[in-house]
Amino acid sequence: MLQVRSWIKIADNTGAKTVAMFSSNGKNHKRFARIGDVVVCSVRESAPKGQVKKGDKVYVVIVRTRKEVRRKDGSYIRFDDNAGVLVSKDSVEPKGTRIFGPIPRELREKGFSKIISLAPEVI
Repeated sequence: MLQVRSWIKIADNTGAKTVAMFSSNGKNHKRFARIGDVVVCSVRESAPKGQVKKGDKVYVVIVRTRKEVRRKDGSYIRFDDNAGVLVSKDSVEPKGTRIFGPIPRELREKGFSKIISLAPEVI
């Protein structure tokens, strides 16, 4: 569960390293963002020759959280960090061409099949 001012690591090759969340999209302007939610962030750290620069406004889909997520079979899944992938504003297509780290299969149910196909492992 991420909230406003949470820092998120970026798990793709767009050049952004960390971003700070400043708004969560969705119905009723939800307070917390979970896996699969698209949030609005500001780039806080970036690589020198990346696609995005420090201070840019970007849209990020949450792919990993430290807070556990309950699955339908009763098991829980939890990650070591809070991470996200940059996506375009209108569609759910990722901006980067590579995804780093494990990705939960819950993203497929939310329509992020392109991110699932680029991921090295799906848990």
